[in-house]
Amino acid sequence: MKPLVVPGIVLVLFLIGGIAGAYPIDSTVVTTLNRTIIPVAVPLTSPQILPDDVSNYSVYGYGVWKFGDGLGYEKRIDLMPTGYSYASENGSAKLLRFFDMTDVHITDKETPTQGIYFGYKGGQSSGYSPVMLSSTQVLDAAIQTVNALHTEDPFDFGIALGDVANNEQYNEIRWFIDVMDGKRINPDSGVKDDPVPGPLNDYQDVYQAAGLNKSIPWYEVLGNHDHNWIGTNPPDGYLKSNYTGAYILNMGNIFTNPLGIKSRGFYMGAIDGRTVNGDIIGVGNVSDFKTPPKVLAADSKRRVLTVPEWMGEFFNTTSNPKGHGFNKSDADSGFACYSFEPKSDIPIKVIVLDDTQNANDTDVGGYGHGSLDNERFTWLVNELDQGQAEGKLMIIAAHIPIATEASGSSLDEYTGWSSVAEISEQQLLDTLHTYPNLILWIAGHRHVNAITPQISPDPDHPELGFWEVETSSLRDFPQQFRTFDIVKNSDNTISIFATDVDPAVKDGTIAAKSRFYAVAADEIFNSSIPYKPSGSYNAELVKQVTPDMQEKIQNLGTPQLS
Repeated sequence: MKPLVVPGIVLVLFLIGGIAGAYPIDSTVVTTLNRTIIPVAVPLTSPQILPDDVSNYSVYGYGVWKFGDGLGYEKRIDLMPTGYSYASENGSAKLLRFFDMTDVHITDKETPTQGIYFGYKGGQSSGYSPVMLSSTQVLDAAIQTVNALHTEDPFDFGIALGDVANNEQYNEIRWFIDVMDGKRINPDSGVKDDPVPGPLNDYQDVYQAAGLNKSIPWYEVLGNHDHNWIGTNPPDGYLKSNYTGAYILNMGNIFTNPLGIKSRGFYMGAIDGRTVNGDIIGVGNVSDFKTPPKVLAADSKRRVLTVPEWMGEFFNTTSNPKGHGFNKSDADSGFACYSFEPKSDIPIKVIVLDDTQNANDTDVGGYGHGSLDNERFTWLVNELDQGQAEGKLMIIAAHIPIATEASGSSLDEYTGWSSVAEISEQQLLDTLHTYPNLILWIAGHRHVNAITPQISPDPDHPELGFWEVETSSLRDFPQQFRTFDIVKNSDNTISIFATDVDPAVKDGTIAAKSRFYAVAADEIFNSSIPYKPSGSYNAELVKQVTPDMQEKIQNLGTPQLS
């Protein structure tokens, strides 16, 4: 099978930039099949600078990048039996095409309740990186890129795999939904700031979002940042009151202090939205301040949302479907699991699973781990049983991946499966390996592109294996989303073509500046993302299906050119 209808160069006929007050994207829209983003090495003569030294990024050669060659598909047959060889390419047909994006981390950079202290002088880039200044603009550029690709080869649906908000705030989730809906966006909070006078020239300016093409339904997954303070802990009364106040958060080192979020001692910092580079204010040891530092203004829109309230916001939308997968009764109870079938004539079922920790879990290194309680596990098994009995191929979409190799990040111990979850990771994996129609688990959370073959434990039944595909964050380098094309092959296997996409940012826009920041931050924090230098990986993932499914899909799908 040749690369399926994956866009080469797409000349966009309509740019949202033609609308007053909108940011354009580049007129050339491609995937990483065609070209990649390659960071240019920082000069050896340059000093190692700190993350908050933003004004010196360009002075010392940080953040520079160039276009590199495209990446073809690596054909992966890890799940197939020994001796398998790829059969004739004739007679293949596409069953489904969709995109996912994850870990957008829409950020209210001026909120007083952040974790900037943990990253501004090094440490955790999740605490601080200047990419936090322009999260909505990057999302808007990504959505415009999706729309351009859609005109070339239509998507059946899109899905956001969680952490759409950085800090569980009302204004953050509204910014996300409003960008998706194509509303006017004021990416500012507190008092209105304009670091560079004039329109569309700084990260605080009001702009018109493009909105996702209305013909593309999109769905949502719950992430740990969507219902925990900076993704780490359910907020207590102190934190909740701090969000809507003006005083900058006083917190201890939650990574080392056994008191966790009950500890105190450091002001966590905030961004001064009046400054061009988003200067940090109010950060450091409490003893270094004569009076408690404050942000410019309090804002009630920074309030914390409970999971039911967060889910409820997805019903306040002008894009499709209403609720974006959630139903009202489950939203009222905070049960963030559901399933849907993207195409009525193709037997594929998507199971959306909330595998984040809830507030009742035991705190072992924070609440950023994967976890399932008995209620969600029982629901998942019922959905899998039903899909298997009805003869449907199945995809699980969750925020947190399972049974993956460590990424090498210092956060690995905080992002894996919870050691005290009611359902262990091994129990979950063993259960999944009993469903031959399960083809794919998609996830985010770790901000990396990674593909893991979850190989069948029984060599005589390779169809019990499935693929796991993680997609990188839109926040951090390489700032990508991913497309998936599921194809029926002529030998009655299926192939999943996973393709990374860089948003087609236009030079001079705020989203382009964010790419500069993302590259620089990756260099300064010396991240351990795989597949460097581009961080990208495209693959064709081959999967065996049962004789029953072979027969069922034999004459389905859109024929592909050989």
